[in-house]
Amino acid sequence: MRLSIGPDERLAICLRYLAFSYRVGHSTVAFIVREVVGAIWTTLVEETMPVPQTEDWRAIAAGFQERWNFPNCVGAIDGKHVVIQAPANSGSLYFNYKSTHSLVLLAVVDAQYLFRVVDVGGFGKSSNSGRSLRNSAFGESLRDGSLQLPPDTVIPGAERLGLLPHVFVGDEAFPLLDNLLRPFPGRHLTRERRMFNYRLSRARLVVECAFGILSSQWRMLRHVITTSPEVVELCVKAACVLHNFLRRKTIGRRSRTPIAESTDEAPATPTLRDALRMGSNNATHRAIQLRETFSSYFNEEGAVPWQQNVV
Repeated sequence: MRLSIGPDERLAICLRYLAFSYRVGHSTVAFIVREVVGAIWTTLVEETMPVPQTEDWRAIAAGFQERWNFPNCVGAIDGKHVVIQAPANSGSLYFNYKSTHSLVLLAVVDAQYLFRVVDVGGFGKSSNSGRSLRNSAFGESLRDGSLQLPPDTVIPGAERLGLLPHVFVGDEAFPLLDNLLRPFPGRHLTRERRMFNYRLSRARLVVECAFGILSSQWRMLRHVITTSPEVVELCVKAACVLHNFLRRKTIGRRSRTPIAESTDEAPATPTLRDALRMGSNNATHRAIQLRETFSSYFNEEGAVPWQQNVV
């Protein structure tokens, strides 16, 4: 009888599948990959992507304030299409606006390009970010207030604005909520609103850069994945925790500029930002007023020296 494939080689095969290719029988790889990516996720998720608690959200907000000059920001949110082979008898569930079939990776990223929350498995048919958020467990927690976000705080130096909530930042495809900011819509905006959009976009780009880094490390994500949606979901989740594992080992030892780190990879796979816009989904009066308050801050107390030359 032939020798069994040992744990070291099984892990190597799985990592090679995620990153490059392999030279083992297809059925053998399929069995090994399903088993190993599940083990990777189970083993690393608590270490590299624990469920954020109140103090974790505060630390994330401090990171965005320090690196991106955006106070009370607890994460940048976006979605990414993971292209797959059309599953049998799936109809149009996985068919997206790019005329491919995909699963959606919805992610919240911190200022260090670490994935803090991921939700994998949304149908490619749900191209709009608002719909993907609404159908996710994270979106449900955001709506019902169970994320354990820190209480509203006063931004130092801007006491006149009063208490402001901690917020996530997303692009214009997301809805405007009390704890989720999106840009002002339209082309003919005042300079103050264009300034707000610039400052929000500057903080939000970390999630697109994180997707770019993920795709450059795990090349599986740059091609059509020819396996079942269940295995694709496990592979994507394993890639996310491996991404965090590698970045946590290098944070503090790298001095490359944030945008230069991954802009060459960001367009590798389509994000939900490319999808058709669906409006603000009937934002509440409070959410609209909060966006105006943040806009006032970025144009006055929170202004940075270079923003006048950008907008």
